[in-house]
Amino acid sequence: MSENIQAILPELWTAIGQTFLMVGIAVGAALVVGGPLGILLFLTGRGQSLEQAPLQAILGWSVNTVRSFPFIILLVALVPFTRFVTGTSIGPVAAAVPLSFAAIPYFARLVEQSLREVPRGVIEAAHAMGASEMQIIWRVLLVEARSGLVLALTVLTISFLSYSAVAGIVGGGGIGDLAIRYGYYRFETDVMVFTVALLVVLVQVIQIVGNRIARRLDKR
Repeated sequence: MSENIQAILPELWTAIGQTFLMVGIAVGAALVVGGPLGILLFLTGRGQSLEQAPLQAILGWSVNTVRSFPFIILLVALVPFTRFVTGTSIGPVAAAVPLSFAAIPYFARLVEQSLREVPRGVIEAAHAMGASEMQIIWRVLLVEARSGLVLALTVLTISFLSYSAVAGIVGGGGIGDLAIRYGYYRFETDVMVFTVALLVVLVQVIQIVGNRIARRLDKR
């Protein structure tokens, strides 16, 4: 291990913690808000039990609008809101605000797509047996789509791990900030390679864990 890498080790642990904090908040917001939003997008779609074309169009337009913003632009545009919510525009908690805004519609679409994989006959059978909408959501849709939902969550986590690196560049901290400050500004190539390798390892671990959980939940 080079002297440059040894010198940043104390900061590295802090940076890893900041990255996990940013991603954790964003993924949590996506689960709490984006999950129900994705279910609503599915249920209000054509041919579904709560079909509402106007509502579905509004929700779809809103989701697509937020998703169309490049993340760096969204991050800058939300600075006033971030400052209002957190009292600052720098730090991992502040960076988690735009990350959450981006994660919610992203996950909502992934949830909608996963629910579309549920066989329509299973849903119709549940309706025929008199199941309520909440029972269909909890006992049919989420159960049948659980493998796909785990994979969707895996994709979300990996994507926003990379987004957190972008957030770090503009004051969010984390691994991305460390790579820029030492690897780029100080021309310490070994530090840059090391931080990239660390991100690659994290992505591989997340993907492997997600795949294994999804396989265990897949009863097909």
